[in-house]
Order: sequence, then structure tokens, then C-alpha cells
Amino acid sequence: MMKLKYLPILVLLYLVPSVCLAGPIDKIADLIKQGNAHELSKFFAASIDITVLENTNVYSKTQAELILEKFFKENKPLSATVLHRVNSSATFNYTVLLLNTDKGKYRVAYTMKEVEKEMVVIELRIETEKT
Repeated sequence: MMKLKYLPILVLLYLVPSVCLAGPIDKIADLIKQGNAHELSKFFAASIDITVLENTNVYSKTQAELILEKFFKENKPLSATVLHRVNSSATFNYTVLLLNTDKGKYRVAYTMKEVEKEMVVIELRIETEKT
């Protein structure tokens, strides 16, 4: 009986480090998997290069959020898997995800760069996955 008393504390101690240590790459991948454009936009640079399918442009944070919100409404995310990540530099990261949605599979690539001591997304590309 005494042993079970401390079980919840042990479980919390086990889980907390993995949650706290999740870097920006994993947080962004998780937000894409959730289809959460609002929280995702908090990681965007002031202006961001966005490509959604065939449309490419540089947008403000707010515009980029609206574009992704529309994409996620039209393509409800079901799962996301990290295919490739380059995080060997402390000031530059590149990640490729495979995003599975209710309408099909997409390849999502995002580039992060350190700006004013904070990692921000400077480019995000969503393309149809070629099988």
C-alpha cells in the first residue's frame, strides 16, 4: 500500500523532463499534427516565406496564420511523422514531416533560424507527397 502512494510522483518525475525538453522542432511538429495554426504562428518570424501547394509568397505572421488555418480546415490533420531533421547548428534548423490528412498526404518542410536569441520559423512549405 505504501509503495503505490508514491507512484503518481514517480510517473510525473518520469514524464516532466521529456515534456520540458521538447525543443522548438518537436513543438512545431506537434502543432502541425494538431492543425493548430494560432499556436504555430507564435513561432513565426515577423515575415515568413510560405508555400502552400502551388502558392508561394512572403507573409506577415498574421497573414501566415490565416493561410495555415484555411489549409488545416480543408485538410484535417490525422498524423505527422518527422522524416528528416537537420539540427546540428544552434542557430539554424531544418525539418521535413509527412503530414497525413483526411484529404491525403503532404510533405511539410520548415526552416528555423535564430533571431534575437529566439528560434523562429522563417520558411514553411506544404507540398503534395509524391508516392
